[in-house]
Amino acid sequence: MGQIEIRPLAAGELDLGLFARFQRRQEVNLCWRRAGEGWEIRPDPFIDDWSPEDYQFLVRCLQNTLAAGGLVAGAFLAGELKGFLSVEGPPLGSRGQYADLSSLHVSRECRGTGVGRALFRLACDFARERGAEALYISAHSAVETQEFYRAMGCVEAREYNQEHVEREPFDRQLECPLG
Repeated sequence: MGQIEIRPLAAGELDLGLFARFQRRQEVNLCWRRAGEGWEIRPDPFIDDWSPEDYQFLVRCLQNTLAAGGLVAGAFLAGELKGFLSVEGPPLGSRGQYADLSSLHVSRECRGTGVGRALFRLACDFARERGAEALYISAHSAVETQEFYRAMGCVEAREYNQEHVEREPFDRQLECPLG
């Protein structure tokens, strides 16, 4: 694989064409699911992919993130988007202690290459600069996704954001301490 360029994106770059070669597709077999007071791994096979309408919604969300003072950054290989992240501008939590990592996605062919790690570090740096104590993540429950976040130092969130829980009830609510 060639050299990956990671950089912030400007509002004018956020359009459907940016995602023309981005492969969201994820074949999920095992997921973490709530079991009483804890979590367990269960089979729950499905394919997670985005429709053209999903991409249109994504572009609007990312534009809103920038407009509200957040960060949107991309990872590019030979000029093509291979990963992206968004961190919301407004803080979360009862004390404003969290920065909200609203998205982190790596194109299918680049997963496991370090692109996600590099993007995650950029998100942590942005959150730290904003004075956040931790990054907050409403994370996909797939075992592979959870392994990534655990490797990045994430733990169960001490305080859940109810809006995230209601929007994605199967997600795991995590935080990554920034101290």
